[in-house]
Amino acid sequence: MALQISATNPEHPGLLLDLPWQTPLEEWPDDVLVPLPRGISRHVVRHVRAGDEVVVVKEIAERPAVREYELLRTLDRMSIPSVDPLAVVTGRTAADGSYLEPVLITRHLDGSIPYRSMFETTVRPGTVHRLMDALAVLLVRLHLGGFAWGDCSLSNTLFRRDAGAFAAYLVDAETGELHTGLSDGQRAYDIDLARVNISGEMLDLEAAGALHPAIDPIRFGTEISERYEALWSELTRTSVYPAGKHHYMERRIRRLNDLGFDVAEMQIEHADHGDTVTFVPKVVDAGHHQRQLLRLTGLDAEENQARRLLNDLESWMATQDDYAAPGSRDAGLGTRPEVLAHRWVRDVFRPAVRAVRDRVPQRLDPAQLYHELLEHRWYLSERAQHDIGLEAAADDYVRTVAGGGAEAGDDPVEDGD
Repeated sequence: MALQISATNPEHPGLLLDLPWQTPLEEWPDDVLVPLPRGISRHVVRHVRAGDEVVVVKEIAERPAVREYELLRTLDRMSIPSVDPLAVVTGRTAADGSYLEPVLITRHLDGSIPYRSMFETTVRPGTVHRLMDALAVLLVRLHLGGFAWGDCSLSNTLFRRDAGAFAAYLVDAETGELHTGLSDGQRAYDIDLARVNISGEMLDLEAAGALHPAIDPIRFGTEISERYEALWSELTRTSVYPAGKHHYMERRIRRLNDLGFDVAEMQIEHADHGDTVTFVPKVVDAGHHQRQLLRLTGLDAEENQARRLLNDLESWMATQDDYAAPGSRDAGLGTRPEVLAHRWVRDVFRPAVRAVRDRVPQRLDPAQLYHELLEHRWYLSERAQHDIGLEAAADDYVRTVAGGGAEAGDDPVEDGD
């Protein structure tokens, strides 16, 4: 059988042709290999240089190779974090004519590292908690898309820090199944497998002396179930918000924050009976909100202030008629997050700060003042059971919280502040 390279991108076969396909993968020479850390696998896996790219080559039987390749392509179209499939190579024979297994080729995920390499140095319990959170987010996104993993484990996941965020990526889809939707039983099976696999992997780390003494392997395995169930419930329960009840959305965001998750994206569908809201979660690292707010708006704030302002910005953007989710077909120049964020600063943030800044005795920086206004609006809206609005909240804030009156010399915030 002649060598066949099946790929969707016409450039990839050319990059791959010069690799030593007539040699078993475990015997490939060092000059084509890239010395990157590898996780545990039941197959032979190598990092290989192909042109300017680093790819991951895995020897596997033809049928599962083609199946996994197609599943990974589907996950990519669904925007679910997973490795990028490049090609399947079949028809491999050794120099003596003997049969060699086909290979599946995926792109190396830059900045990622297998979990065992992370534990070569002592990982603090807080970091492990965040890794479990990231894996819970991945599982929820897979299940929302109708994908049953069938073998969720730390070994089959890559973790990456990207712009301050912890993200988990599916590496091995060999046992996966795609359905129009998953039953509660299918989801429970996946979660139970994850719990058993993760506990076992943590016990292996403990036996090797690579686990922080404060980490209980069984407890951390159970944690993935708890975090998954809390996040699944908060994300999937149906909520329709009547007009004027937008503070209910803020309540949902606060609950996600209390679970340890941030809102990566929020979509609102307008209908006569009310607004249906969909949330996409993410796990963030320290300082992420400061960097994100500065990038989008130019506002420099403390981390908690920035988180609060970003939540308000995201809620406001989702209510704009010309808003389109990033990556959607309707997204254009005028709907880019940076453009909408500039509009929010101009039309919402600065007018609200000006309305209060010259009427309060204490000198607060704009971010803290706006944060306090949002908090005050939240409590007023909760008490009134409808959205109060920033203008009314500002008037009540000055009257009941700030005490009214401005100190001499305090000027309203300028456009450049």
